[in-house]
Formats: sequence, structure tokens, C-alpha cells
Amino acid sequence: MVSSKYPGTSRSENPIKPVTRIATGIQGFDELSYGGLPEHRTTLVVGTSGSCKTIFTLQCVWNRLTKFNSNVVLISFEQKTEMLLRDVVNLGWDLTKYIDEGRLFVVDASPTRIGPVDDLHVDLGGLLAQVSHAVDEVDADFVAFDAMGTLLMQMPSDQDIRSDLNRMSEHLAARGCTTIINSERLHEYGLISRYGIEEFVADAVVILRNVLDEERVRRTVQILKLRGDDHLKGEFPFTFGDDGLVMLPLIANTLTHSSSVDRITSGSKDIDKIAGGGFFQDSIILISGATGTGKTLLSSTFAAAGCLAGERTLFLAYEESLPQLQRNAEGWGMDLNSWEAAGVLKVIATYPEALAFEDHLVGIRRAIEEFKPKRLVVDSLSALERVGTLKVFREFVIGLSTLVKQGNICTLLTSTSPSLSGGESITEAHISTLTDAIVVLRYVETGSRLRRGIGVIKMRGSAHDKTVHEYNIGSKGIEIMEPFQGVNGIILGLQQSVDITEDADLQEVFQP
Repeated sequence: MVSSKYPGTSRSENPIKPVTRIATGIQGFDELSYGGLPEHRTTLVVGTSGSCKTIFTLQCVWNRLTKFNSNVVLISFEQKTEMLLRDVVNLGWDLTKYIDEGRLFVVDASPTRIGPVDDLHVDLGGLLAQVSHAVDEVDADFVAFDAMGTLLMQMPSDQDIRSDLNRMSEHLAARGCTTIINSERLHEYGLISRYGIEEFVADAVVILRNVLDEERVRRTVQILKLRGDDHLKGEFPFTFGDDGLVMLPLIANTLTHSSSVDRITSGSKDIDKIAGGGFFQDSIILISGATGTGKTLLSSTFAAAGCLAGERTLFLAYEESLPQLQRNAEGWGMDLNSWEAAGVLKVIATYPEALAFEDHLVGIRRAIEEFKPKRLVVDSLSALERVGTLKVFREFVIGLSTLVKQGNICTLLTSTSPSLSGGESITEAHISTLTDAIVVLRYVETGSRLRRGIGVIKMRGSAHDKTVHEYNIGSKGIEIMEPFQGVNGIILGLQQSVDITEDADLQEVFQP
């Protein structure tokens, strides 16, 4: 039958079906790709040395075997079978079990196994016959080629590479197999694959990068193309977790979390009052102030309030060790040791420079999943800000905010303001827009006396006190006092004394 819409073409008896996906099980990648790899098609994974191409491929193999009940054929062109199997045992992936069960067939196509090859007669015909036999042997629906570049470099021409890769992809697709191939590239940016051909044959292309960023290695993943369907665009960080690679598709996070109207206490009745009755359970609270203004004290007070209420509280310390925190808290009547022993408090003290942002975020996610806190303290963001670029730091904060919003965890962040007197920006990284509430701590100089001021400058979804109150730090913690009178520009760091008796409007502004 001839199609009336497209003359000269045959009309199929079966309707054209949309592209379907199969999940990889790699944390974050299936969100990036909107479902995983295209089913019954070929995906190319490329990267330079050390970019985790083999790990990505073998993690797909392991997850298809263990999580999705697939049978798999694995072809290794670079490493001998016993070496490949030994390496992944260190990751907790015992592939030999599935070989013994008849669900995994490994084809050893390494140079030491196949021997010398005449360049003029290399093609994929013989290999395809081996792979077809292996697919039949275990009834496989997933095929993985590791380090195929080792074979491609022996082929006589680009045309041979293209035609044989096309033939192999079509053959495996016709047999109901989904295929993944990994191959090397020479540079992080530029030519996609070594020969500039593989990416045109593949239906999907994934690029793994291993970039040195300000003396730190930063690994990223990019889905370059996915024929017939959409995917997230751009580069996204990834790292190693307990179960292999972990992708962090930060912009995939959508604003779908629920909103709470429940209020919780900060630990200070006075602060709760100026905040309009306490903070919402799902709030992200930023405490910004110069050094010595009491940010860690407010953090400890917030954590103590949670512990006293029986709410699990996770405290992430990046500037002080656990013994320092315990000593300082004891001075304010807080017994961190007893709360930890009771299981309502968990303190993790880490040097910020010890890990990359991706590793910090994965560690926080793991701690949240295991401890299941209702409150989280991060003291301080300024210490973390030193780890990498401001762009990467902001991505980290976005990822963190998504974690706590999804878990309905009230979170308190501290940040050291750029100068003692404040300034136009709350933080150098301009992350204040990601927070729900901002409490600013400032030094106020009047005459020869140095005083402290506190103000709530942002409180989403609630009215709050808009005046700047004086406060003192004593043995019992923070004591909030009356609003400042006769001083202007405290928050912006443009402090100046004014004569409030000469301007009735100013008197009204300074009323609580």
C-alpha cells in the first residue's frame, strides 16, 4: 500500500512507536536522560583516560543484572576477563556469580586473547558472530562493549568503521538488545570521539569529562544527543558513592515539594517573636554576620531546641572540631554528648577542603537518608565557599536546598559577611535568594562603645519585626533587647547617627 502523504513510500501495517527507555540504575543519570538509555538502540559513552567510562558501562551491566532482571553479554577489548572481573569486585560487584548462573556471558576480545591482526582484513563480522552466539547462549537483552576503540584503531578506513558499526547496531537491535559502547576521546573538549565517526552511528551519546578545576579534579557528564527524545542539556557533576557513580542533575530538581504552615522554635523566645512566631518547618534560614557576632551560638541554640523537643538534629561543622563545639556548648548549658548518646543529635565535623562539592553533597544526602533528621545545621557556608568556584558553590547550595526541601527538614545555614560592618550583599556567592528567612547580625558602634544588632530582613510567608534590635551574648546565650534608637544604616553597613527628635517619621520607623 502506498502512503498518500508520502508518495512512493510504503505504509507500515504497524504504527510507529515512540522511543522507550530502559533504566541504568545509576543514581541521577536516569533523571538526566528522562528515563535511561534508549531501548533496542545503541548508546556511545566517550571520555578521556580516567573519566570513568568503564565504571559507567559496568555499573549499567551490574544494575541490569541485579535490579532489572536482564541477561547481559559483556565484550572486553582491552582487559582480560579475569582482570575486569577482579577490578569490579572492589566495588562490590561480583559478576562471576551471574556467569555461573548463566545470565552473563563475557567475551574476551583483548589483544592478548585474539593475537595479532592483519589491518587489511579487520572487520566486525567475526566478532558479531561471537556476540550473536553469546546473546543466544544467555538469552540476553543488554549488550555492553568495553574499550571498543582498541578494535576500531585496527580497521583500515573510516568507511569500514561506519558501515560495520551500523551493521552491528542494526543486528543487535533486531535481536531485541539494547547496546552500550564505550570508547576513548583524546581531549576533554573538541572532537567527540577519537575517529569522529562513532557518534554519528550511535543513537545516544554520553560524554564523561575529567577536568582539572582550580587544582581540583571535577568530573562531569553531558548527554550530547538522544535521537527521538528529549533530555537535560549541559554538563552536570558526578562523583563516587557507595553504589558506584552518582550523578547530580541539579537543574532537574523541580519546585514540587509541599509547603508547611507549622512553626518551630529557634530555641530563643525573643528571636521567635521578631521572626513572627518562629520559623516554618520547611524553612531554609540564613544567619549572616561578621566573625564573633554569635552565629555558632545561634546554630547551637537551634540544634539544642530540636534535641530538647526530641527532634533528630544533624549538625555539619566545617569550622570547628567536635571537641570545640562540645566545650563551647557546655559554656551555654548545652550537653551535646548526652544528646548524641540519646540518638537525637549527630555531629559531623569535616575540613571543607577534604572533599569536592560533589562529595560533600553525596555525604550529606547519605547522612540524611540514614539519620532522618527534622533539623539540619550547616556551620558555615563561608568555609565551604573556599572549596571551589562560586558557580560550583551555588550549584552545591541548590542541591542542598533540594535535599532539605524534599525531606521537609528545617535548615539553618551560617555565613560570614564580607566585612565587619556588613555590606550590600549578604553573602559573596549571592545565595540569599535560595533561602526562606534571613537573620542578620551586625556590629554597631555608638560613641566609643561596640554593640551588636540583630534584624530579620526576610521571612517568606509571614509578617515579622522589621526593626534592628540590640542583643547581648551572656552565659545563658543570646538576650534580645530593645530596638536601636537614633542609629541608621546598620544593616547596609552605612551606619550614621540621626536626631530622631527632629524627624517624626523616623520615630515611627524605629517603633517595634
